[in-house]
Amino acid sequence: MGLDERMNEAGRRLGEREAPHADPLEKAAAHARALHEKVRKALVQFHAAASRSGSAHLTIALTEPQLDAKHVRAFQFDVSRGRTRAIVTVKSRGDVTLVGPFHTGKPEKPCRSLALDSNAEIDEALGDFLEKFLEQATHP
Repeated sequence: MGLDERMNEAGRRLGEREAPHADPLEKAAAHARALHEKVRKALVQFHAAASRSGSAHLTIALTEPQLDAKHVRAFQFDVSRGRTRAIVTVKSRGDVTLVGPFHTGKPEKPCRSLALDSNAEIDEALGDFLEKFLEQATHP
């Protein structure tokens, strides 16, 4: 079997395997977009307050939600400043994992997973997560 045929077969086989996960993956994408919007609004507040305090240089980057780099059935977005990074992952199996904060090139620890339907717990954990990230990312 030639390379083209092998890749065609692999695409068919893996596509069929993943097809039942399309709807849960789309739900995970919707949750990722909603969490991303919460984080975006929170960072707007952070940047405005830091700027009013005379520290406009404390800028934080936020990536758009995208397919997860590690998990084929998940979406992620990153919060970063320099080498300090944190990742929000939304998995199609129904949980949110907050990864970090950590320094690029170091282990991605600590992680905390929460059920997608635990909105109050996610909001509180997200606040703790972002505060910890901001402290670490802006440490002199």
